Amino acid sequence: MKSEERSRIVKSQLRVGLIGCGAILQRRHLPEYLAHKDVIIVAVCDPNLERAQEVARQFGIPNAYQTHQQLLQSGGIDAVSVCTPNHLHSSVSIEAMELGLHVLVEKPMATSLKEAEAMIRTAKEQNVFLMVGHNQRFMPAHRKAKDILQSGKLGKVLSFSTVFGHSGPEHWSIDGKNSWFFNQEHAFSGALGDLGIHKADLIHWLLEDSIMEVTAFCSTLHKPTNVDDHSMILLKTASGTVGSLTASWTNYANEINATTLYCEKGTLKIGTDDRFGVIVEYSDGMRDFYEVGALQSNKAGEQHNSGIIHHFVDGILSGNGHDITGVDGYRALQTILAGMESQRLKKVVVIPELVVVN
Repeated sequence: MKSEERSRIVKSQLRVGLIGCGAILQRRHLPEYLAHKDVIIVAVCDPNLERAQEVARQFGIPNAYQTHQQLLQSGGIDAVSVCTPNHLHSSVSIEAMELGLHVLVEKPMATSLKEAEAMIRTAKEQNVFLMVGHNQRFMPAHRKAKDILQSGKLGKVLSFSTVFGHSGPEHWSIDGKNSWFFNQEHAFSGALGDLGIHKADLIHWLLEDSIMEVTAFCSTLHKPTNVDDHSMILLKTASGTVGSLTASWTNYANEINATTLYCEKGTLKIGTDDRFGVIVEYSDGMRDFYEVGALQSNKAGEQHNSGIIHHFVDGILSGNGHDITGVDGYRALQTILAGMESQRLKKVVVIPELVVVN
């Protein structure tokens, strides 16, 4: 069946398969799919078959498989969430899209630009939707901040500082200290690829400006792993805006997800205050405070309502597609890979003009 025929058939409900039953699936994807009235979860799979069977039993999902191939070939599925270790994101997504399925893939979308290009190309060839799970865009504080920037009342963003840090995957991953996040072969990058990539996408989206130059300091400060647990990168955009991005798994006392934008006519603060998600400080001394809710974190009870699943499902059923495409995922991955290259070469890395299949 051709993918365009599938799109016409799926009008009111979306039949979904969930690939990988780790923490991100159980705490984000699954609850949001269950809460969506137009979704039927058909199957789950995980290399740990007992884990997949337990998830299926607990949530009334009819089928549980050990491999993604079994799930993809089982039939009766329109779309999948790919929540596997990072090194499998590309291959699993491509297999699904080649069968005419729409794909929501966790970040980072791939571990190389070549893989990301192949994913984008396959989505185009198969006429299916490919969305990447960059959930920071949907947080109310970030949306409010973008509205303020677009209003023009702060002028041009001159510089910025953005930070995302927590105590590390061992404190929230189902596999704890044995999590694949600490294995370079499976994760390819540590805190930078886990948290930093969210911030790379956020900055590009907020500023509507491409990141062109990167300098990085990627370190393993404290954890017994061969990936970075703390990274700081300096960024320069095409328009000349400069800023810093910090991603860390060594914030043991508390989690931080905050961004400050220094503009021509004032400062825009996001996530710096427990009560006011967005604060604007004008150059004339006036201030605006916005209660828009706290930024989501990995704390208990805050692993849902990211907006990602709702947007994915509605974009398919309506045929309108998604605000976060494979090209957006590619851009964020470019920044992270440039940071890793900068650390290796000990120099500034220039990101080339975006040349991918659109």
